[in-house]
Amino acid sequence: MKLSTALPVLASTRQRRDTRPVSFFEFWPDWLFYFPVVAHWMALGVRYGNFMLPTAANPAITAGGLCGESKSEILDQVAGPVRDLLARYTVVVASSDGTAAAEDASKAAGIGYPLIAKPDVGCNGAGVRLLRDRSDLGRYLHDFPVGERIVLQEFIADEGEAGVFYVRHPDAAVGRITSITLKHAPVVTGDGRSTLRELILSDPRAGRVAHLYLPRLADRLREVPATGERVRLVFVGNHCKGSIFEDGSHLATRALAEAFERIARSIPDFYFGRIDVRFAALPDLLRGDGFRIIEINGAGSEATHVWDPRTTLSDAWRVQFFHYGAAFRIGAANRARGHRPTRLRSVLRLWRRQKRLMAAYPMND
Repeated sequence: MKLSTALPVLASTRQRRDTRPVSFFEFWPDWLFYFPVVAHWMALGVRYGNFMLPTAANPAITAGGLCGESKSEILDQVAGPVRDLLARYTVVVASSDGTAAAEDASKAAGIGYPLIAKPDVGCNGAGVRLLRDRSDLGRYLHDFPVGERIVLQEFIADEGEAGVFYVRHPDAAVGRITSITLKHAPVVTGDGRSTLRELILSDPRAGRVAHLYLPRLADRLREVPATGERVRLVFVGNHCKGSIFEDGSHLATRALAEAFERIARSIPDFYFGRIDVRFAALPDLLRGDGFRIIEINGAGSEATHVWDPRTTLSDAWRVQFFHYGAAFRIGAANRARGHRPTRLRSVLRLWRRQKRLMAAYPMND
């Protein structure tokens, strides 16, 4: 049973993946893939005299968005007409008996079920869930670390999802789009005989990374999907959680660049990061229209198109070197303007807190 996509609106743009379902480095351990990236970072730190210089790339964001930043505080900074592009959201504090208060906050923000719940501090899709009703919300609040902030966000039902990376040097009149990632949901299709577990294990791609899906779907693995029934294996659009990433960088248009220039300019001193959006139709997105913003990420974000299985290892490293080099150059320019990088001790504190929280979050959808 071949792995398909839940994004029919993108089907016409996808190239054939005749070579391999998974690249040989796609799921390497982090330490192995990022070793040369870290070495490059250290060399840049020596060159510029500060290893934390990228934290000055976005001066209005905590640590520049390198780690430990609040997702909602970034969204709060978006000003002007661009705010209409944001998926509606509110922030609540987790408590085991806070369901009614969370529902009240959601209603006040114009958010109904289904809705998205995500940690206010985190990355890689940790703890992101689709909540369909009050009981889902109650369980999520019960399982979430008490006293920590949760973003409740409008569910944008459009099938398309993309991550668009924006970079602008402070001395430049305009920025540019350096990466577009089209995100596809992994789906298996039932044959009326095989269990969901069997469908996953027999799939050319899903079977190679079954450990990403089986624990999350443990209570459904014995189900036998009907013939033609499509079962989505993961909801969150994150590569390390099992979503399929496609390099769409070649699709960048002037209209799209102008739209994301407006978005970036709506955020104070925003020069470097990835803006994640959902959209109904790819042609509309490329015209700079018909999309909603679900998240804005800073210096710690990645040009995720490198996780397209067709990307070579050398190209993936080249992209990493370029983007982190740009973060250092932007940070250096902002430092010259009086913005101080975050100290290493403070970054480590933010990173440790983020890591501790991520270990305590509920499993993502």
